[in-house]
Amino acid sequence: MPATKKESLYFGLMMCFGMVIVMTTYNLALNNRLWEITLAEGVVEFLCGISVAFLLDFFLVGPFAKKMAFKLPINKSKKVYAILSISTCMVIGMAACMSLYGLAMAYWINGPGTEPLLVSYLQTFGKNFIVALPLQLLIVGPLVRYVFIRFVQKKTNSPLAGASQI
Repeated sequence: MPATKKESLYFGLMMCFGMVIVMTTYNLALNNRLWEITLAEGVVEFLCGISVAFLLDFFLVGPFAKKMAFKLPINKSKKVYAILSISTCMVIGMAACMSLYGLAMAYWINGPGTEPLLVSYLQTFGKNFIVALPLQLLIVGPLVRYVFIRFVQKKTNSPLAGASQI
């Protein structure tokens, strides 16, 4: 969808914003912290989360997920299949990485848990993945693509987009 690096930046920020705000709220609720933290703490957690998510999306998971998605035996001429395969690969990679980030944050805030690290990670990944995949495929992904095409791509592809800077 994004045709330029600038559009990729906007698209990635929009997607990260939508996913991180919902997943942060979900994880805070899941860990019984949603009503225990202050607004400032919530904002800090969100800003840290979106920063990590964007860096992962733009530099690590995004490029790798796109390569993997296009190696899958799908009909690449159908745009919907390409979108679904890229989105699914992105969710797998981002859920894996962000679950590790979330687990590190939980250990930092609460100390190590009683379960082995691998068990905690797999549980965290599973809980995040089952929410992130439908969230991405059914809500955030379509919403961000709609807003991106309607407002961002339309503006950046307009012949007068840079005219006000002359």
